[in-house]
Amino acid sequence: MNPFSTAVAVALFAATPAAAQVIPFPASFHTQEVAANGTILHVRVGGTGPAVLVIHGYGESGDMWSPLAADLARDHMVIVPDLRGMGLSARASDGFTKQNQAADMAGLLDRLGIEKVDIVAHDIGNMVAYAFAMLHPDRVRKLVVIDAPVPGIGPWDEILKNPLLWHFRFGGPDMERLVAGRERIYLDRFWNDFSADPSRFNEGARRHYAMLYARPGAMHAGFSQFAAFDQDAIDNRALLAERGKLHMPVLALGGEKSFGPMMATAMRATADNVEEGVIPDSGHWIMEENPAATTQMIRSFLVRK
Repeated sequence: MNPFSTAVAVALFAATPAAAQVIPFPASFHTQEVAANGTILHVRVGGTGPAVLVIHGYGESGDMWSPLAADLARDHMVIVPDLRGMGLSARASDGFTKQNQAADMAGLLDRLGIEKVDIVAHDIGNMVAYAFAMLHPDRVRKLVVIDAPVPGIGPWDEILKNPLLWHFRFGGPDMERLVAGRERIYLDRFWNDFSADPSRFNEGARRHYAMLYARPGAMHAGFSQFAAFDQDAIDNRALLAERGKLHMPVLALGGEKSFGPMMATAMRATADNVEEGVIPDSGHWIMEENPAATTQMIRSFLVRK
């Protein structure tokens, strides 16, 4: 970890003791800053064995994956980046199309000397993982996508009509000013509305992520993820028409109180080897609401021959 990242991490945890409730990564993991595709990504790496790239979504950072990473690191090399401009990655003002962020992931893997990976992704991470798999199918052994649609794929246009997803169109400089200093209020809406039981997204985790999203440029990066959806939909439809469906094994997981089996329905529109799974007693925030079941389902899929 470089001195800047160390200082930031110490400040984040020292400012609020409750943040210790975010489960830390095992001591065997190390952090590093990796230059990739014109930005710098904050990355956690641990374990040995087949490589697994684990990608987070909006409202969290790579920190969400610590329970899964601890389990997989027993027999895998686990790579957990923060997405462009988010978490402790470098501030970024542009480059948020999911194809460009797939290039971020390709650059990261190249710098780490890794050719082939399994990918596990959640929320916005699904969209980056999908773009990577379409662009680099020879580099992906298996793909796990969890509880969020992919722009332009399957029932995307119908999903956009859901009033709960008004945040897909919420962004821009005025919205950034409206939210500045109120990041916790804004994020609580996501953590509460998309949980089966909001109490499972504990106060320590809420403080931790709210502080990360209050960092300079972090809300801009978050809003930009959504603002890129229209272009992402165009890109994804073009890739599907040009290259056809994905052929690697895909596990599509939905929270029982969220996307549920619709995840598999959506992915079958673009992949021909899809396994369906529903995470019981969980809404959208699968690692907070039911980490044990989520981890078991992912591990079972990844280790199966």
